[in-house]
Amino acid sequence: MARLAAQGISKYFGERALFSDLSFEIGDGDKIGLVGDNGCGKTTLLRILMGEERADEGEVVRYRDTAIGYMEQHTCREESRTLWDEVESVFAPVKAMETELAALNTAIEQSEPSAAVLERQLRLREQFEAAGGLYYKSRVRATLLGLGFPESAFSTPVGVLSGGQRSKAAMGRLLLAQTNLLLLDEPTNHLDIPSVEWLEEYLRSYNGAAVVISHDRYFLDRVTTRTMELCHGRLYLTNGNYSMHKERREKDREIEQKHYKTAVQEIKRIEENITLLKQWNREKSIRAAESREKRVERLREELVAPEQENKHIRFTFTAAQTSGNEVLAAEDLSMGFDGRMLFRNAALSLYRGERVFMLGPNGCGKTTLLKILSERLAPLSGFVRLGAKVTVGYYDQIQQGLDYKKTALQELWDAYPRKTETELRSALAAFLFRGDDVYKTIGVMSGGERARLLLLKLMLAGDNLLLLDEPTNHLDIASREALEEALEGYDGTILAVSHDRYFINRMASRVVQFSADGLTDGGNDYDAYAAARAQAAAAQAPLKAEKPPKENDYQRRKERDSRMRRLKTAISRAEEHIAALEEEIARLDEQLSDPSLATDYEKLTALTERLTQCNRELEQGMEEWESAQQELETLAQE
Repeated sequence: MARLAAQGISKYFGERALFSDLSFEIGDGDKIGLVGDNGCGKTTLLRILMGEERADEGEVVRYRDTAIGYMEQHTCREESRTLWDEVESVFAPVKAMETELAALNTAIEQSEPSAAVLERQLRLREQFEAAGGLYYKSRVRATLLGLGFPESAFSTPVGVLSGGQRSKAAMGRLLLAQTNLLLLDEPTNHLDIPSVEWLEEYLRSYNGAAVVISHDRYFLDRVTTRTMELCHGRLYLTNGNYSMHKERREKDREIEQKHYKTAVQEIKRIEENITLLKQWNREKSIRAAESREKRVERLREELVAPEQENKHIRFTFTAAQTSGNEVLAAEDLSMGFDGRMLFRNAALSLYRGERVFMLGPNGCGKTTLLKILSERLAPLSGFVRLGAKVTVGYYDQIQQGLDYKKTALQELWDAYPRKTETELRSALAAFLFRGDDVYKTIGVMSGGERARLLLLKLMLAGDNLLLLDEPTNHLDIASREALEEALEGYDGTILAVSHDRYFINRMASRVVQFSADGLTDGGNDYDAYAAARAQAAAAQAPLKAEKPPKENDYQRRKERDSRMRRLKTAISRAEEHIAALEEEIARLDEQLSDPSLATDYEKLTALTERLTQCNRELEQGMEEWESAQQELETLAQE
């Protein structure tokens, strides 16, 4: 049974066709991955299918009983709602029936009811139960827990949630809606691995159809059964997941290239025969030449040039010098904020050529540890020792290593003043900054553009130890694959934090698991790490079931509740402090942009120093907030 069909869909921006003449059908139960480079029109196509945007040509047919649920990248606009109310709002009709039933029950208890009231109560109870009224709250709770929210967060206003938490709230509301066709735009953005795994299992068991835009290749391979790729305004469809689609597309390109090459050679051969026949200048040979010319015309009309691949970033990572065999040694590292330990006893050894990936839940301190190893933070205890001739390059996932007031060219030139403009523009071109793009201010760039610029700065540095914090964030699939190819040829050492499971499987030589008690071995790649984690969970399950209750449970709960109240107070104060710092930073930025300050050196220096201090305090405040939030979530799950 078909849920939706697109017939000849086209969309133009001015005279440029974003895509044209797209036709396809979505069947009930289809799980379709919609892929393509950034800017190719995937989100626009999804909005057309949803009905929020009109196509310039063609039509979308939504078949009877099709109920569409759409999740865009930025949602949850009613910021005063609590997290629970936001997700539960999808059951508003059921809640209305529940309220009316409660009123009817009260009226019946207080007085002799009429036959009409009893009939209304019976009919309403049947409707309520048929709509899932008996278990809708359990579904809300299970969904929120599955997405990684602790129960302590259920009463949190949406307005104070992070971008990732808002995305998860929107996903929860959508998954609970009575839909049979889901349109999801980057649903895994900001989700940690356990939440993505939960979403995968949900979609795999979902009875309806789904179209998913995603750059997460591992997610696409586990969930999708069909793949649609938007490229050069055309749509390429394959039955199968992303990896199967990629393999098929590569084979098709090879066949197209071979057919094109054969046709061009045949045209050249016939044209050489025509030239020879005309040289003979006989009536018979001239007629033969004319016949062959008609054949060449037909061949040229039928000749189709192979599809040109989109321009992708091209780069290599090469270490300027070779390090010693022992690259890094860290012992007994501990770190904490506001009297609370984030982690302790962290020890790590890296050797030349290793590609080590550090995995762990959000907020456990992975980024903090990377900053300690790169000497951007000092630990509370322990030491870090770099080996001989080791130079460190650091990729920051929140992109603080860029000056948002500079252009792309200025950022590179300030970092590498000895390079010529020609050299830098050539490097920028390899990362898709061409023409006037090199004069684009970093502050107005997309997250993907900033990520490319940071990777370019890292490449030019030539360091032999790379510390990478979520390097594939903001990159489309083609850019991720280009990064992987570059890193595969890198002759240095890599320590990376990533939630990109496909990237980990392709790149890792070793995985380590990070927790509050330090680092432990996690296998050779993500699949080995996941298998070991599942095995450990299965082994622990019977032990947990048989564990007798502690005699001091009551005291322990009291202490936990007291600590949770203190943490909530600390989180509230931290949020107020962060908001005040952000306002001050904005004021300082505005003052520094005043042209009259250009000659007032003393004031300019004072403002710059204060801005630096505020940014430092903001980073520390965010770390403290993250630590308190993580502890609060841990306590809530006990």
